Amino acid sequence: MIEEYLKLGSLNKLKISKKTPQGLYLEALEGDKVLLPNRYVTDDMKIGDEIEVFIYNDSEDRYVATTDKPKYEYGEFGVFRVVDVTKFGVFVEWGMPKDLFMPLANMKKELKKGDSVIGKIVYDEKTDRLMLDSKLSRHIKKAKNYDVNDEVKIIVIAKTPLGYKCIVDNKYEGMLFNNEIFEDVRVGQKKKAFVKNVRVDGKLDLSLQKIGSRDDVLDKVYEKLKEIKSINLTTKSNPEDIKKVFGISKKAFKYAINTLLKEEKIVQENGIIKINS
Repeated sequence: MIEEYLKLGSLNKLKISKKTPQGLYLEALEGDKVLLPNRYVTDDMKIGDEIEVFIYNDSEDRYVATTDKPKYEYGEFGVFRVVDVTKFGVFVEWGMPKDLFMPLANMKKELKKGDSVIGKIVYDEKTDRLMLDSKLSRHIKKAKNYDVNDEVKIIVIAKTPLGYKCIVDNKYEGMLFNNEIFEDVRVGQKKKAFVKNVRVDGKLDLSLQKIGSRDDVLDKVYEKLKEIKSINLTTKSNPEDIKKVFGISKKAFKYAINTLLKEEKIVQENGIIKINS
């Protein structure tokens, strides 16, 4: 459905209304128009077509459309790399032709070129443009209405001695603990997670797997075995080897293998586990 009005910093579905030497003009339902420059125009784009574009501020702070997508959109937290430093603030890279500005008032600490900074993309009404804010306490709220195993969207923002600090659903703070991580996790990743616990301080304990969901473990191990046919691993193998192949703990692997053996879905011979054909 076509947007009612232009949404800065977001993906917009708009109608192609006019062709000019500079590119195509796209229109929202309320009549607002934005230019899609020629470098993004393809031969299959026709007047009257509806296309999805991202809208951002160009070098003169005008609204402009692109078919490219940024790393993060308006309202999202992210991990950004500083590409330029000025006396008024810094510019960070976010996947758009024009870098994103963060004024001094939004900086938590002094930054140098090449530094990484965690921030949220916000809108400044005075200048009608997007900017970055690294003072996270302004934007983090206390979580309340979550139950165990509620699915959430997270972005990993920092590695700590306990595990990985995350932003949850773009509002709350959460933690993935080292001893419960059985897959690749990196700062900057967007992932799906599940709520383990809502703490009294309003922060969330998280898990990358549903709590107590044994059927999920069974399916994961069985599907992996079907994919690789056979493997030289057993319930006595090194936990790190199990984690590397299946992305689960040795305890979970042992449960899955024993259950699949009882169900005669797999066989184990001479230290080799394979699908029972």
